[in-house]
Amino acid sequence: MADKVRMTLQTLAVLRALLVQPAAENYGLRVAQRCELPTGSVYPILARLEAADWITSDWEDIDESAEGRRRRRLYQLTSGGADRARAALLETQQKLGSSHPTATGNPSPDIAWGY
Repeated sequence: MADKVRMTLQTLAVLRALLVQPAAENYGLRVAQRCELPTGSVYPILARLEAADWITSDWEDIDESAEGRRRRRLYQLTSGGADRARAALLETQQKLGSSHPTATGNPSPDIAWGY
């Protein structure tokens, strides 16, 4: 279990996208669209986060022929992963000189990457 994750701006953007609804299951394309990154960048980040136990993933349980599409791999933050993601975003925000975290300790929504 590798807990350490290399924090790039792209990784932080993926974490921020997952933190929009921390308990929700997200598929990779949705994460890529939320953080405006190519899927070729997002999927390796998701794999590293899963290897570090920040997220879990599982295949969607659907009838592909009834849905008319392939099943999706769904990613979800673990409770520890959500805590570490918030801490990483807050730490980066503080390093960038912004001293306006919200009262909950979550990074302010005006952070430079994303939303």
